[in-house]
Amino acid sequence: MTVTDIRPWLVVLAVVVLGWLLWLLSPILMPFAAGALLAYLGNPLVSRLMRRGMKRTWAVGLAFFSLVTSTVLALVLVLPLLWQQVVYLESRLPRLLRWFNREGIPWIEQHTRMRIDRLDMELISQWLSSYWVEAGSAAGSVLAQVARSGMDFMALAGMLALVPVVTFYLLLDWDALLERIRNLVPRNLEPRVTLMARECDEVLAAFLRGQLLVMLALGVIYWLGLQLVGLKLALMIGLLAGLASIIPYFGFAVGIVAATVAALVQFGQFQAVLLVWGVFAVGQAIEGWLLQPYLIGDKIGLHPVAVIFAIMAGGQLFGFFGMLLALPAAAVIMVLLRHAHRQYQQSGFYQPQQPDVEVDIEPDATPDAPLPAENEHVGG
Repeated sequence: MTVTDIRPWLVVLAVVVLGWLLWLLSPILMPFAAGALLAYLGNPLVSRLMRRGMKRTWAVGLAFFSLVTSTVLALVLVLPLLWQQVVYLESRLPRLLRWFNREGIPWIEQHTRMRIDRLDMELISQWLSSYWVEAGSAAGSVLAQVARSGMDFMALAGMLALVPVVTFYLLLDWDALLERIRNLVPRNLEPRVTLMARECDEVLAAFLRGQLLVMLALGVIYWLGLQLVGLKLALMIGLLAGLASIIPYFGFAVGIVAATVAALVQFGQFQAVLLVWGVFAVGQAIEGWLLQPYLIGDKIGLHPVAVIFAIMAGGQLFGFFGMLLALPAAAVIMVLLRHAHRQYQQSGFYQPQQPDVEVDIEPDATPDAPLPAENEHVGG
């Protein structure tokens, strides 16, 4: 057996071993994966600053400071408002259920000719009360356990503190790391691997940078629009719709249903519902005409079902670490499958060589026999 024959098996073995190691090390890989994603997202800003004459160390410092500052400001501004809306939703949930019994179910029965049982408000109230009590006691026990176990608290704090450290050092050495990886590739494979890496980078850039910006922009648009309408759950619904927009049209569907129900419960007027629908219509128009073409384009090509499967499979295999890397891995796998499909269509297995067809002349054939005259009847 030659080296060429065993090379594919070595590649398969290396992939299996790498997957096994990732599965074993998944509990500690979260800060490194998060740091790598943040470094990848921040590297274009570093490159842009370097093109303007700034040294890489100063460019990395400025980009890192901007990233940390924006994250802290977003958390400080958003978390208190979000907590207030969670408390408001808890207090208004019984009213929402009563409205659904009184208005929602009769409307559904009228338009679908179906018989639907009314919600048992007493049972739901008991369930909600027990749920909040259990949630509060569980949170208290977790905090008490973390407070009692200094090692667990220090481990959690260390994991969180590793994220900015890993991000900074990866940003500092990003170009050097890529060059070292490129130099490790065999020279005969280097052009093809470079081409595939460039395509993967285009897909990842369009998805990670573009899709995250689209999600953020849609969340802000829905939040501000619903806030102008006067909806008290504007921030919660806007963030929910923005995060769910990672799956095409799913964020729009979830957001408009939640906002419609919230508007009916809060205002009780169909005019408020029309304003809510107008907000989501404007958001969809901005997404279709501006955000998607300029931030993403047509480079992703991930089907919505593939997005859902990738997130669920990553979470099932590797937990939160798997969910964090599911979509980038799916984008890379899509590029590799595209090249494999192109190679398969060009292979001899897909298009086998057709042998030349030879016409065999029977032995008793007499090609030299004279042809009959034009007016002569054959056999006459």
